[in-house]
Amino acid sequence: MILRSPSSVLPRTLEEFLQWESVDGYKYEWNDGKIIRFEKMKKKHLFIIRKLQQLFFRTYSFSKGAALIMEQDVMLSGIQMRRPDLAYFNGSQIDSSIVSEKEPIPEFLIEVISQHDDAEKVEEKLADYFNAMVKVVWHIYPENEVVYVYTSRKNVTICTETDICSAMPVLSDFDITAAELFSVDPSN
Repeated sequence: MILRSPSSVLPRTLEEFLQWESVDGYKYEWNDGKIIRFEKMKKKHLFIIRKLQQLFFRTYSFSKGAALIMEQDVMLSGIQMRRPDLAYFNGSQIDSSIVSEKEPIPEFLIEVISQHDDAEKVEEKLADYFNAMVKVVWHIYPENEVVYVYTSRKNVTICTETDICSAMPVLSDFDITAAELFSVDPSN
């Protein structure tokens, strides 16, 4: 087991980055030698993440060992480590990752976009995901209550109000209306 010790010194290599733990409360990613800093998750974002995980627990894929993991390190290539807000891994990807050197690439990713996120970096990350063969990416904008569902960089469905946000073709039973996603249910 490798222990990661917190450090304020920025890593210079991917290997150092993978061992590094920040002490400033920000989330970091590695992209071809560049360290990218993101704001911490806001309360509204946490609410949305929980709602999506609850929805996922009702899917057939979950019953077969799949997982929707929050802020998982995802190696898109030998030089890119990203941390999407949620990453979907099917059961066989999880099982084979134990014995394989190859890192599994999620087929479905979710990013909750905040007002502090740089539009250029969001677009760059989207391109990285599809270059790594991700099949579906959701960009959720809580402040505007809109979800962009990408099945490629050119194919996007914009969901508001009663529009259905779907994870097809990856998950046939993971869908929710934008209104449901953003509504606060006091019973939860």
